[in-house]
Formats: sequence, C-alpha cells, structure tokens
Amino acid sequence: MADEMIVKELDDVVVRFSGDSGDGMQLAGNMFSNISATVGNDISTFPDYPADIRAPQGTLTGVSGFQVHIGSGKVYTPGDKCDVLVAMNPAALKTQYKYCKPQAVIIIDSDSFTKKDLEKAKFTLENPFSELGIKNEVVEAAITTMCKESLKDSGLDAKSIGRTKNMFALGLVCWLFQRDLSIGEKLLREKFAKKPAIAEANVKVLRDGYNFGANTHASVSMSYRVPAKEQKEKGRYMDINGNKATAYGLIAAAEKAGLQLYLGSYPITPATDILHELAKHKSLGVKTVQCEDEIAGCASAVGASFAGALAVTSTSGPGVCLKSEAMNLAVIAELPLVVVDVQRGGPSTGLPTKSEQTDLLQVLFGRNGESPMPVIAATSPTHCFDAAYMACKVALEHMTPVVLLTDAYIANGSAAWKLPKLEDYPAICPPYVTPDMAEGWTPFQRNPENQVRYWATPGTEGFMHRIGGLEKSNETGAISTEPENHQLMTRLRAEKVERIADVLPPLEVEGDADDADLLVVGFGGTYGHLHSAMDELRRQGKKVALAHLQWINPLPKNTAEVLRKYPKVVVAEQNMGQLAGYLRMKVEGVCLHQFNQVKGQPFVVQELVDAFTKIMEESL
Repeated sequence: MADEMIVKELDDVVVRFSGDSGDGMQLAGNMFSNISATVGNDISTFPDYPADIRAPQGTLTGVSGFQVHIGSGKVYTPGDKCDVLVAMNPAALKTQYKYCKPQAVIIIDSDSFTKKDLEKAKFTLENPFSELGIKNEVVEAAITTMCKESLKDSGLDAKSIGRTKNMFALGLVCWLFQRDLSIGEKLLREKFAKKPAIAEANVKVLRDGYNFGANTHASVSMSYRVPAKEQKEKGRYMDINGNKATAYGLIAAAEKAGLQLYLGSYPITPATDILHELAKHKSLGVKTVQCEDEIAGCASAVGASFAGALAVTSTSGPGVCLKSEAMNLAVIAELPLVVVDVQRGGPSTGLPTKSEQTDLLQVLFGRNGESPMPVIAATSPTHCFDAAYMACKVALEHMTPVVLLTDAYIANGSAAWKLPKLEDYPAICPPYVTPDMAEGWTPFQRNPENQVRYWATPGTEGFMHRIGGLEKSNETGAISTEPENHQLMTRLRAEKVERIADVLPPLEVEGDADDADLLVVGFGGTYGHLHSAMDELRRQGKKVALAHLQWINPLPKNTAEVLRKYPKVVVAEQNMGQLAGYLRMKVEGVCLHQFNQVKGQPFVVQELVDAFTKIMEESL
C-alpha cells in the first residue's frame, strides 16, 4: 500500500503550526525548521505570538502561530500563505485558515474539536469546516488520545503527556515531507538532556506521529519532497534568529576591538532575548546588568563607555523614549555607545509581539537639541550579525552613539546562517590618545580628517579630564556658554556624523539596475518581501530594481544619484511614510510614490506586486 503513495517534488513549501500558547507550536516549528536546514534546504521563519501573556485556553486571542518557508533554492520570506496548516484546536483553525492556500492540507487534533471547544472559538455550527467554507484536504487525527495511549506506561503525569501533542503533529508533518526523524530525535535529546524521561517520551510520540502518517496515508492524496538542489557555500551552518545573531555580532566586535562588552538593559518584548543570550557568555568577558529601568540601562552603558568598554543598551520603541536623555549625554560627551532598538507595534505599549518600522523618525530626531546620531538597519535575521558588528565599529571609531534598528519580525524569525570567520571582518581601531599628545591635550581635540575626538580612557597617564552633559569649549574642554562656541560644537558634532559616509559602501541596486522603469526603495526587515516582489515582477517581464538601505544616517554618498536615475521610485515601509519623508528632506528634486502598511504583520508579496504594478501602469 505504501508503494502506491504518490510523492510530489516541490521547489518550496510553506508550513504553518498553530495552537494554544501552551501547545508548543513554536518548538514544533523551530524543530521542523532545523530539520529542514540540516538536510540543506534554505529556510525563513515567522513566529507569530499573541500579545496576551496567557489567554484563556481555547480562545481566539490566545492562538500562537509559527510559519516556515523551506526551499530548494534561496528563500527570502516565510511565504504569504501556507501549503500545510496544523491547527491544534478550533480557535487556531478559525484564526489561521485565512493564511491557507486554496489547495492547502489542514491537520487537526480531532480530540480538541468538542462542542465546548467550538463555543470558545465562537463557532455557531457543529461543523466548523462548513461554517468557514473549507473544502481543503483535512487530516483529522485523534492526537490527544493517541498520545495518552502511547505514553500510558511511561510513568509521566497527565500534564506532561499532554505536552507531547506538538511532537505528534511534528512527526506527522515530517512524514508528509519525507523528513528523516533522526535529526528531530537528536534535537529532542539535546533539549531535554537533563530530563531523559521527557526526552524519550517526546521521541516516542514523534515516531508515533510519523508512523500514523505512514500507516494510514493520513487521508491525503500524496506526500511531498523538497530536495536541496542549490549547493550552499561550504562551511558550518546553524539556524539562528535575529536577536541571537545581534548578540553574537556584539561579542565579535568586542573581541575584534580587544574590549570588554557591557550591556545595560531592561527586559522588554521583543528585545529581551539579546540580554538573555549575552548573559550566557560571561566566559568571553561579557558583562550584563539587568537594570531597574530603561533609563538606568542606558545611563549605566554611558558610564561603561567612559570607562573604556564597548557599551551597549538594548530595548524597543517605548524604551527608546525613556533612554533619549542618556542617549543625548553620549552625543554631547562624544562617547561610543550602541543602542539596539528591536521595533514593535506602537504607539505606547501598542502591539508588543508584532512588528513595525515606526521608530525611524524617533531614532533620527527624537531627542532635544541638535542631536545627530548614526542609524543602521538590519535587513534579515542573519544580517543582524553584520549590522551589529558594523554599528560597533562605527561607534568606536567615530566616538558616537549609534542606533541599530531591527524589528520583531527579523528578531524572532530565523534563517540558515553560515558561521563566519572573524579574520574576514574589518579591524576595529578606536581613536585612542597616544603619549605624544599629552602636552597641551584637551578632551575635544580632534582628528582633522574626520572630526573625531580622541579617546582617553580613565587611568591613562597624563590625560586626566572631565566630560558631561553641559556644553564644553572646543579649545579647553571647560564648560562654555559662549554662543560662537556652541555654534561651532553643534556643527562639529553634525559634521563628524556626516563624514561617516566617506567610509560607507555605496547604495547597491539589485535587479534591472541599468534600465528599470520602477525603483523600489526600502529599509530594514522588509528586504525579503521587497526582493521577492521584484523577482515576481521581473518574471512577468517588467523592468524593476531594488535599493534597500542599511545605513540611514548618514545616507550612502550615492543615494541622491540612485534616486534620480529612475523614472518612478516607490518607497515601501511598515509605517505611514517616515523613510519617504526623510528622503525628501535629504534629496531634493525627487518624486516618491509610497506604499505604507501598519498592520503589525509582514508585507504580503502579492499585495506588493499588485501595488507596484499599478504605479508602473500610471501615466507619468
């Protein structure tokens, strides 16, 4: 009978796991991602958490989702809609069905579709599939019952047995996609290394889910295979999310610069995992302090910077509001500091677990006085490593605070990442004072080529000094209220940031760079969706290019040239037009179209394609 099963080969597939917050959907999704990455598939993931800490079980607001896109070749996004939906209860089915393709396979735990469960999910009919108009293939598996039967002699309590349901569902999905269970078994034994009984129970249920699919064909017409056709560059790979990549990039920069890394932080969704990850690496000289509030987190980092450390503070949008005064202290004192802003939905506490790009103008201008600060935006989970490294390099070499923008989408999302070699990364050389400068030295003595002041760390003989938040004389370093001096210092601080553009790479244009009819411009975590939209439009025969900004302040030196080159330019961003407004301020004589969404969700590639097509078809 097994020989009769048709196996269809696909170039890519999207799977979405969904259930209650306690159903382990994030773990199941992460494991399927790891299994797929290990066999050579490219992956892109999207964890979709509820904002409630723990909503009542079975309710619509408590549904947790995890979507993964696996492909034979390069994968840029987690996909618009899924080919397979795992819905562990009626609430998951009701809220997640909208993400299904018309031909998607739906897997449910039929034990969780009782009358009471349907009422919690606000279904009015006894048949939820009829109510939603679902005509897809549905795999109804009594997952809860089979888990109880499988582990009845394990000695585990009912609660522990109930927690294995996600592994049954994962096993069933692994069968559907011809995945080798040995990788999943290894991951489980590593995760539960200190609880071997739990590990073996989950391994058994994982196998049971796989065998259920193999023995019954799971009521589907075929199974699938996504081979790894594209040869990846040789090296060691791992599945990494953006927050962990950011933490690793900070560690790498400290190692390269020969400095201790200090993080002053306060827990805030979705940035907290950076603090958690860095706290694990005391053996590398990393110092982490969970402060009493956001202000203290940033102020302590400024102090650590004055003391000579690579100083970092991590937060999200609400925390940037609170940190702004201490950030300004670093601006006027001209001390290196990296501020990591993992953007989330706002304003106020807004949508804590969702993603937006709405902090851009805040990090550019949200401080009192003329307060120029470099801003770099990471473009993907794996790029967070490089962006963090470069933020540290610029902060240390140019004696300035730097904002690193990521967002919840790339911070929690993951991708396959090749472990880099540190020797391949550029040196980091802070502008330390030298003994020959001691005579006549003042705290704001500068390198005339880039206007960067020299760094005298405390204890350096002959360089005793004071700096602070009051304006200082450019000549003596003493407190000064002289109008001309304040004008000069304001200009010097701005010029120092502007001259960073001299060492930045030019803005790269992808796609039809020479003759595009439309240039798409974006920044940050929307890169994958904009690239996919460009690829689709080019497949349709249209001439489209993409310029995706990493450095936003200062802009790459060729930005104006790029924007003026194309007949139509559209700026696509997850806010109401902040980058578009900033570009209009910085580049005169450009007409910019806009595509703006503020939904707390990633862009949908097809919506981008439709919008960009409409812009291209409009008469000039």
